[in-house]
Amino acid sequence: MMHKTGARALEAEGVTTQQWAVLGALSRPQAESGMSVGELATFLLVSRQNLSGVVARLEGSGYVERVQDQSDGRARSVYLTVAGKALWRRITPVIHGYYGDALDGFGFDDRVDLLHHLNALLGNMKEL
Repeated sequence: MMHKTGARALEAEGVTTQQWAVLGALSRPQAESGMSVGELATFLLVSRQNLSGVVARLEGSGYVERVQDQSDGRARSVYLTVAGKALWRRITPVIHGYYGDALDGFGFDDRVDLLHHLNALLGNMKEL
């Protein structure tokens, strides 16, 4: 349901929920020096194979670029481009609105409880 409704929220920008996740990961201050596809996959809890296509499409659209690592010529880091940063700034209010609507009627304590339970579920799923 999140994938379906999230895709609808960003439909006007032509951004999928998978692309939204990658753009968000790369927009963090910790990713300013870029991230390898492996690091992105680990951070987003997805496979490298699934992520490679998403990164390739974002690169084709000019939102990310892969740059050869200076210290290891075989490694490449993924960065947001200027256009990618502008897209992220444009879609961030839409994303905040989406989450606000999705959490409508949830008080502060409800949100804390939800986060606690989702983190517990994630931990259990990692154990599987």
